[in-house]
Amino acid sequence: MAGIVIESPISADIEIDCLIIGGGAAGLTASLAVAQAGLSVLIAERQDRVSGSTALSSGLIPAADTNAQRRQQLEDDTDQFFSNIMAKNNHQADTAHVWRCINGVRAAINWLETDHDIPFHVLDSFLYPGHSHYRMHAVPEVTGKDLVRRLEHAASKQEIPISCNLKITNLVVSDAGNIIGAQAERPDGCQETIAAKMIILACNGYGGNRDLVARYIPEMRDAIYFGHSGNQGEAVLWGQALGAEIAHLSGYQGHGSVAYPHGILITWAIMMEGGFQVNQLGKRFSNEHHGYSEQAVNVLSQSGQLAYNIFDARLTALGAEFEDFRNAEQAGAIIKADTIAELADKIEIDGHNLANTLAECNRLADTGEIDGFGRRFLPEKKLSPPFSAVKVTGTLFHTQGGLVINDHAQVLRTDGSIVAGLYACGGAACGVSGPDVSGYLSGNGLLTALALGYLAGHHIAQDF
Repeated sequence: MAGIVIESPISADIEIDCLIIGGGAAGLTASLAVAQAGLSVLIAERQDRVSGSTALSSGLIPAADTNAQRRQQLEDDTDQFFSNIMAKNNHQADTAHVWRCINGVRAAINWLETDHDIPFHVLDSFLYPGHSHYRMHAVPEVTGKDLVRRLEHAASKQEIPISCNLKITNLVVSDAGNIIGAQAERPDGCQETIAAKMIILACNGYGGNRDLVARYIPEMRDAIYFGHSGNQGEAVLWGQALGAEIAHLSGYQGHGSVAYPHGILITWAIMMEGGFQVNQLGKRFSNEHHGYSEQAVNVLSQSGQLAYNIFDARLTALGAEFEDFRNAEQAGAIIKADTIAELADKIEIDGHNLANTLAECNRLADTGEIDGFGRRFLPEKKLSPPFSAVKVTGTLFHTQGGLVINDHAQVLRTDGSIVAGLYACGGAACGVSGPDVSGYLSGNGLLTALALGYLAGHHIAQDF
């Protein structure tokens, strides 16, 4: 159990300027800023390699008014981005925090390109749900694991030490309540104490902690967890012990399209470009364009907690642009057939209903009507044979609530004072999705990872 130890002065095995807890995109981004100022920094990663939730994602980072957008002649502005975020969270997120993240992520992406040679391009072949402009930034490989790999390579060039298999168990504070270090444990039980002037919590949220999930988001207590196993909620627990303000613990990102039983993410671009989901009866049950996060709840409410993505050869080619989809094809998760009747037979669902569902979607596309769920189908995106399907389930990706911070990513107490020496970024901090699953706009997780990692690291660099 994560805890707080009062020890003044601290007796340490290691002394550094800044300890970063967590080796995902947030921690690596923060480390680059701290090290660039000539300060000593250590990344403590509890697993045997850096990855975090980032490596399990598609690696897409939403940002507006960036150099990458300008290179591709893509129009966008931060006001539109702000409006999209607030509309998705039903205006329940703190507006100042949303602006903090919007400005921070733009600065982070431009800085990672110019100072650390990490190239970004913007996906411009389709829009993710809730985004009005093309603003999803990706490294050339378009995967989260390659985003981590490139950040790790940049950290190695800065000679930033990364200690894997080092689990931080307790934060150490002075008699005055200031952060002065941490206690850690190795897999063999060996204990280490680290003295640090500053600590950045980059250890994400609590999605991997079943007890906390059951307490704060009970509707997902039995859902498959598709996030990083190290997300055990230490940031929340340490924050509570320190009297920190914590917000929106009921907020989270789900996903309604993870291949079952293969456990491979199927890109939502297929839904946005004409695909649809049906249940075991062969019938649609929701508006797929509302968003993949809340779709997790819709899928889990179906019989067997399963659904089927229905698409065609055009969308199969679109999906193949993503490594996860190609992996799903290789694993045999993508079922193909020449006719809709043959497809229904292969995936063992009601063929009559599936044929009627397809016909209705095509009719709606031809007439321009909006269906009963609120979705509009477009004639140029109608499905045609041959067809494809994949069986999917709804999953929990990561939580969106966490520690409340200021403009420098410093952790705040409930009385508004600063927890001296403590920063939070990524999923350890409260996000911009508000308190509900439906508030998650595509990319919100990596938005706060890069933005707040950048802000925390640069403030420490400037403050010393």
